[in-house]
Amino acid sequence: MSQSLPYFRLSGFYLFYFALLGTLVPYWSLYLQSFSLTSQTIGLLMAMLHLSRVVAPNIWGWIADKSGHRIRVVRYGAFLTWVIFIAIFWQTSALGIGVVMLLFSFFWNAVLPQFEVLTLQHLAASRDRYSQIRLWGSVGFILAVVGTGVILDRVDIRWLPMVALMLMILIWLNTLLITAPLVESTRRQDDRSLWSIVKTPQVMVFLLIFFLVQFSHGPYYTFYSVMLQDLGYSRGRIGQLWAVGVIAEVLLFMLIPRLFQRFTLRHIMLLSLLLCSLRWMLIAFYPDQSGVLWFAQLLHAASFGSLHAVGIALVYHYFSPATQGRGQALFASAGFGAGGAAGAMLSGVFWDAWGGQGTFLAAALISMLAIVMALGWIFPEKVKRLD
Repeated sequence: MSQSLPYFRLSGFYLFYFALLGTLVPYWSLYLQSFSLTSQTIGLLMAMLHLSRVVAPNIWGWIADKSGHRIRVVRYGAFLTWVIFIAIFWQTSALGIGVVMLLFSFFWNAVLPQFEVLTLQHLAASRDRYSQIRLWGSVGFILAVVGTGVILDRVDIRWLPMVALMLMILIWLNTLLITAPLVESTRRQDDRSLWSIVKTPQVMVFLLIFFLVQFSHGPYYTFYSVMLQDLGYSRGRIGQLWAVGVIAEVLLFMLIPRLFQRFTLRHIMLLSLLLCSLRWMLIAFYPDQSGVLWFAQLLHAASFGSLHAVGIALVYHYFSPATQGRGQALFASAGFGAGGAAGAMLSGVFWDAWGGQGTFLAAALISMLAIVMALGWIFPEKVKRLD
């Protein structure tokens, strides 16, 4: 890796960014539950964290690509995230909480896709080293999910927003240390428009597959902690279960460069989707078997880790240099945005109607649908990248 690469500064961003996710994703539903909200309301509010990903990344991606000031977009987004989030301390109603979640996430969700572009631009020809930087995000998630779980066993859940606010400020401070890569000032011409790339059948199916993947994660991100708490797990143990999944993800990120050299993106995607479906079936049928739950968490390496790495690689493969920012934004919008929002909202409805088993079984079936689509449509080697 080039000595000029600001490795620690880039890694620091992922560390703090995913530490925030490790604080919000496992425990925010428990925070919402403390206001005596229904399952459907909790599902809707959790969807707020995803809804802005449908629009925000595309708006900020367009601004970044057209202006060439990607680092400014990242800094402004990180700053406005924590400024707006401060209002959460005065909210006690579902409406008030929902408005704050929607507003702060509009800026928060704009940050990561553009930072992904900055990271890849800094890496230049060493893009296979991306996972070695990204794994620090997994480390941050592990530290946060375990640490927050221990803290919440000792203090009231209402302290959770304070922990989140401190991490948001650290994210912003870290962005001030990042310099723009030289490529930012180089405006490259490309004869392909964004739409001409997106309307390619393989790219459309690629985006749909990641919509389905994140849709299937809806019950996990929204009600997994609630399910474990109902089964008698302490918040500390809940944090440990979440951490095991991300530890497996870290190990996967360390191996990804070798896997990319040995296997095609198509083969890695297909195997990952198969293991994703297996994970949801195990949780559906054996939620009271702790050993099975530990094993299912190890499969997070596939359902998130390898699928995310493949997704980032395919965005770089499918989209041209002039559309990279918007390509990453579309990837985030389709998956974490639309897919995550739909999964969170419908899981609230399914949870009341079908219970945990039926909801996670539905998630497994959705993953199987993604497998069928990948089998029929995803052949990256047939799409030549234009540089």
